[in-house]
Amino acid sequence: MTEQNTKKISKEQSQSNVFKEGQTSAKTPKWLEDSAQKTEPLNLKAPKPTDTELGSDPSSTIEVQPDMAVVQEANVKATTKLAEAGYDPKTGKKVTEPTPGMLPDKPKSEQAPAAAQPAEPPQKKGFFKKIASIFKPKNKAKDKPKGPSPKEIQVSAKEAEKIYQEGLSSVKDLIAPGSMEIMYDSIRMDGMYVRSFYVYSYPRYLEANWLAPIINFDVTMDISQFIYPISSEQIMKTLKKKVAQMQSSMRINLEKGRVRDPALETALQDAEALRTEIQRGQEKFFQFALYFTIYSDDEKKLEKIAKQLESLLAGKLVMTKRAQLQAEHGLNSTLPICLDELYVIRNMNTSPLATTFPFTSSDLTSDKGVLYGLNRHNDGLIIFDRFALENANSVVFAKSGAGKSYAVKLELLRLMMMGTDVIVIDPENEYEPLCNTVGGTYLKLSLNSDRRINPFDLPSPVEGTEPLPGDLLRSSIINLHGLLKLMLGDISPEEEGILDKALIDVYALKGITMDLPDPSVYEPPTMSDLYDVLNSMEGATSLVQRVAKYTTGSFSGIFNQLTNVDLASGLMVFSIRDLEDELRPVAMYVILNYIWNKVRSKLKKRILVVDEAWSLMQHEDSSKFLFGLVKRARKYYLGVTTITQDVSDFVKSEFGKPIITNSSMQLLLKQAPSAVKDLSKIFNLTKGEEYILLNSGVGQGLFFAGQKHVAIQVIASYTEDKIVTTNPQEIIERMAEEADQSVKKPQKSAEAKPQEPKNEQQKPEQTKPETPNKNEQQKPEQTKKPKSGPSQMSEAPLNSSQKK
Repeated sequence: MTEQNTKKISKEQSQSNVFKEGQTSAKTPKWLEDSAQKTEPLNLKAPKPTDTELGSDPSSTIEVQPDMAVVQEANVKATTKLAEAGYDPKTGKKVTEPTPGMLPDKPKSEQAPAAAQPAEPPQKKGFFKKIASIFKPKNKAKDKPKGPSPKEIQVSAKEAEKIYQEGLSSVKDLIAPGSMEIMYDSIRMDGMYVRSFYVYSYPRYLEANWLAPIINFDVTMDISQFIYPISSEQIMKTLKKKVAQMQSSMRINLEKGRVRDPALETALQDAEALRTEIQRGQEKFFQFALYFTIYSDDEKKLEKIAKQLESLLAGKLVMTKRAQLQAEHGLNSTLPICLDELYVIRNMNTSPLATTFPFTSSDLTSDKGVLYGLNRHNDGLIIFDRFALENANSVVFAKSGAGKSYAVKLELLRLMMMGTDVIVIDPENEYEPLCNTVGGTYLKLSLNSDRRINPFDLPSPVEGTEPLPGDLLRSSIINLHGLLKLMLGDISPEEEGILDKALIDVYALKGITMDLPDPSVYEPPTMSDLYDVLNSMEGATSLVQRVAKYTTGSFSGIFNQLTNVDLASGLMVFSIRDLEDELRPVAMYVILNYIWNKVRSKLKKRILVVDEAWSLMQHEDSSKFLFGLVKRARKYYLGVTTITQDVSDFVKSEFGKPIITNSSMQLLLKQAPSAVKDLSKIFNLTKGEEYILLNSGVGQGLFFAGQKHVAIQVIASYTEDKIVTTNPQEIIERMAEEADQSVKKPQKSAEAKPQEPKNEQQKPEQTKPETPNKNEQQKPEQTKKPKSGPSQMSEAPLNSSQKK
């Protein structure tokens, strides 16, 4: 037997040595058996490979070398074939993706470097082959480096991003409760007790805004509504079937002689009416679900709130039930996640469904305007633009100390931030701190004041218009008739004619006649000129005597000189506190007339505040002038704010109620019981609104804007409060603080000066002679300060005497 034949074995023996487990052959050497036992056996549970996978007959002639490498090579080949076929060699199961370690390591014989083989000599290319290689397209796929595909990179990036996001805190982590205990009909969540309700029955009739008491219920509560539209075609088929059933039931009852059923007849009428409206497109059909969830930190308080809620709804015949054994579902149904887990629905058409609209509570908030206060109904903000109404006029009624001036000053401060000019007639010097803060002009009108307003001033023509000759002069003379009646008292018809002739003549003396279209360029006359003209006329003796009081008498000076006031700044305040009571109506009339002439000359957004307007309403001419001003203000972009505390006196005037009706905005603060009845008649207040006015605190009341009205709470920031407050106690405390600060400032400067003499003593005698006086302030006798504060000028003589 040759050496080559001894190395060959039969097919059966090769399979037993390589593929079968635990079998040996008599001809197998002992060392081969030991090596086979040391290697891991193969678990070939997978289906037998096909001829295509393993070849036609791969095991027909297998040469086995009497060496361990032969066995390892056979095992590696078998394992590789199974792995390439999609089977796990260890388990024998079909796998989709190869796992790490599934493919075995190649034997050392295959891992030999390729450099060991002799390299073939490079072949020389011919000329035509070189040209062909130039035009032959290159295979770019071979040039690309091996690595993961872009899709694999994208998938791995998404997985990495997902892992990273899971480690970050999100909004869910912030709002999620720390713990939750679900009980029979409630939930305990982070120390808060939660209970949910659902509505299962509604009455036959529901008024609009029936949900307002629930929305304005002052508890922490979530309300959720789910509306499911139903196809009109589908509901028409159902209604047709129901109508046929009800008609059939009515015929059967009639044939049997039974008493008619009103409930059945009513249901039939409703169904027929609904069919007609749906067919015409007037109504749609829906399924409606309404849920409530209340919160409280105390279980007993939660039970009390639950009973109150059930009572409010039961009073409107809206029946509710607690979400028993469904507490978690009820909470989820009222969370803002649009998830209805209770699904307790009721059929509704469009009309009754519209009554459940939840946002019908009293609200006065717009996207522009200024903040007036808080809505006491729902704690919302009252932001409003008074110039967006039919007119920008407003009236403010309140008893003394209720906060009417405080509220108006807050409004003015905020309006000035929006670029609105403000003019104020201040009877009590309440607006001086506000004027000083915003850099306005504050004019004190009195008999001794240097500020003057001439009643004979002529208005400038309206910007952009050409007035007819004599219009401006005639308007000015008419206003002067009202002023002189207020100043001189009762005037007879004869005296009124004389006065009219005198006014025309006094303007003519200055060259102002009815032929001039713009007489404002001329210098106007004064009260002294009128006195001279009347003195020269017959029958004017009584008028001359009364006018003399304002020219040469005790009231001379204030209305007898040319105007030296200009409405140039953003805030102009006319203070009339120092005027005598007899002169106040006259001064307010003159000021209003002057303001009106300036307002008409140029269109600009302005607010005119008339404080303590009851003093004007006591006289017919002044009240008539104020009414005319309120009525015509809209055309000139002016809003008039009328403030008064005596409602009864204001309303008694024949022009009092017209002023209120021509004001689109009203603010009613705390009132006296005697004044509530008058206000109730004017504003048609309900009993609840009367109760609010009687029991409101400072800065609380009713705010009317057009057809809307709400309960208001006037609020201000800390800085605004310091500016607009009129509380005497707060004003005294503020003045004391300012006095303390003014005293402390000189003390600090005096304490810092002792360091100066050291440097000055080293200097020669070139220093000023005043420096020794400053140095001697270090002595204890001179550290004492008078009450009005230290003064260097008062201490200088003392220092000089001490030197002597």
